[in-house]
Amino acid sequence: MTTLTATAALVRDTFREAFARKLFWGLFGLSTFLILFFLFIMKIDVVQGALATVSLFGQITGRSIDVKHLVRQVHAGISSFLYTWLMFLALFASAGLISSVFEPGRIELLLSKPVSRLHILLGRYAGNLLVVGLNACYLVLGVWLIFGWKTGVWNSAFLAVIGTTVFMFGVLLSAMVLVAVLSESGALALMVAFALMIMSVILAQRSIAERLLSSEWSRNVWRGLYWVFPKVFDVGRMNMDFVQGRAVGALDPIWSSAAFAAVMLAASIYSFSKRNF
Repeated sequence: MTTLTATAALVRDTFREAFARKLFWGLFGLSTFLILFFLFIMKIDVVQGALATVSLFGQITGRSIDVKHLVRQVHAGISSFLYTWLMFLALFASAGLISSVFEPGRIELLLSKPVSRLHILLGRYAGNLLVVGLNACYLVLGVWLIFGWKTGVWNSAFLAVIGTTVFMFGVLLSAMVLVAVLSESGALALMVAFALMIMSVILAQRSIAERLLSSEWSRNVWRGLYWVFPKVFDVGRMNMDFVQGRAVGALDPIWSSAAFAAVMLAASIYSFSKRNF
């Protein structure tokens, strides 16, 4: 019970810091702005409850289709946008929250408390996940309710973007924690997270790379890097397929990304336990 209480206190400390730095309200404000964007800017006209056209910024798509199919397509595109939007917001908000633990004076105070270094690190990690998870729920549920209210079509698959976003953020956050432990730099941790996102887009183009690369050795290096790094792009594509009702395929991008996060967290815990402050 003492350990659980200490961990819960560290999670609460993360929330208090997010409020103090205005990060929580920044996330809430930007999410509210996006919800209002979909509420007032995007216009959906449903004709006789069966056909629809979409108007965005006054531009009509020019064709009418079955409303359920339309909503699934729109949901897929918006889920991809929200996945990227939430990821960027979460990484920017979390960079400072992770590195602030290692500020001179603060880390010595935390280490003087009757709590292990393991719980200090995992408490801050869990606190960041909860802050981002609450914001993801607020934004995605808000957009989903708007589309359901305007079209009468309630595509519950759209809500999967909450899980995929929080999961992939947790994977990238694990790398940020390791960088922060080693360097005590939030800026460097953020740079590494963005680099991993960009690398995932490049490495996901395996079929193109295998045609362009001239040697089998270079192809194997590409495949190896693909399996080592987190699959931000692939998980986002799986989310789009799921929202559209298409076959998702193998779950390799999910389990390999989870394995990456586990290794990063293990390395963070080990490095933190060996450091002197």
